Amino acid sequence: MLIATALACGQERPVPQATVTAPAQDRAPTPNPSPQGDDEPRKSNIEGSDPRWFEGEVSLADGRRVAMHYRLGEGLFEQHYNPKSGKWTTPRLIYGTKTDACQSIKLQARGDTVTAIANFGRYCADGEPPTESIAAVGLGGLRKWDHHLTRSFDGWEHAEITDDGRKATFVSRSTVVESTLVWTSTGGFTNPVFKYSD
Repeated sequence: MLIATALACGQERPVPQATVTAPAQDRAPTPNPSPQGDDEPRKSNIEGSDPRWFEGEVSLADGRRVAMHYRLGEGLFEQHYNPKSGKWTTPRLIYGTKTDACQSIKLQARGDTVTAIANFGRYCADGEPPTESIAAVGLGGLRKWDHHLTRSFDGWEHAEITDDGRKATFVSRSTVVESTLVWTSTGGFTNPVFKYSD
């Protein structure tokens, strides 16, 4: 039986966690200790062979850009660029944690909807599995970001944005389980679904 096999291998089923923190837009922006000009997004402060592994950026069809970066002991931050003003917004905390950041932030965009995938875990950048997997969605003016936390999970692989940006489905597939997490503009995040193989 598959469940017995998974337990025998010492694996645990993912533990979904609904977002319980206050929405990002309700928090005061966290100042960045390393000032930069308004023409560049902030950078991660995590050292390594290539610090760009801890940053991500995506362009929207209307010329806007969204960038995210990790800050050591603080979490995941977002800022976006307005081509009309020629400036980047002040970095905004999307998910706060003191846990180590994993490599790479995956950003995707369709219309004015942006999805982000980010993971955290002790020694995660060195290859250990994540313990905190974040799926996030920003819409419209990008002043509000919804996020969902799933614990003890290997992380989402990609997001599929449909319905003119009103729906995003986060997906992860393995030989053992297919995982999905759905966000809609009207209902926010649902609980993730884990479909195990027979």
